[in-house]
Amino acid sequence: MSTDYTSEGAVAAPSVNSTGRIMAILTMVAGVILIVAGGVTWFTVTDQLKAEAITVPEDAACAAGKEVAGPISAYCMADIINTHALKTTNGQTYAQLARDDPARTTAMTSSFLRSSLFTSVVSYGVAAMAMGLGLVCIFIGIGLNAVSKR
Repeated sequence: MSTDYTSEGAVAAPSVNSTGRIMAILTMVAGVILIVAGGVTWFTVTDQLKAEAITVPEDAACAAGKEVAGPISAYCMADIINTHALKTTNGQTYAQLARDDPARTTAMTSSFLRSSLFTSVVSYGVAAMAMGLGLVCIFIGIGLNAVSKR
């Protein structure tokens, strides 16, 4: 970037074109960072789920027999855990069971497992949103760059 001087020798304010280009570059860099961060999050959650070596039971409504390694299989596993827990507790949730009911431990454990799996599902959603926003930032940066050239 060259420095412009006024006729009196003072440094002139940056032109709109150079400011626009700087904003375009910063926006595109932010986009790349968002895409990378989202991708790292997606693959980290996938690796952690795979490390647990969980297989969705055959009686699940979806992803039956598949390894839990993504948002759909994590959701399906959480759903079938709930189905199995409700069978064990005769359709009652943890809060509905009497404190001395031995099935309460099963309901509590299923609740914890489901919460963990749903956290993974939400993490996938946040990662996908970050990557999508990164792409939008890149397009905005490209647009800003095009406008600044005019």
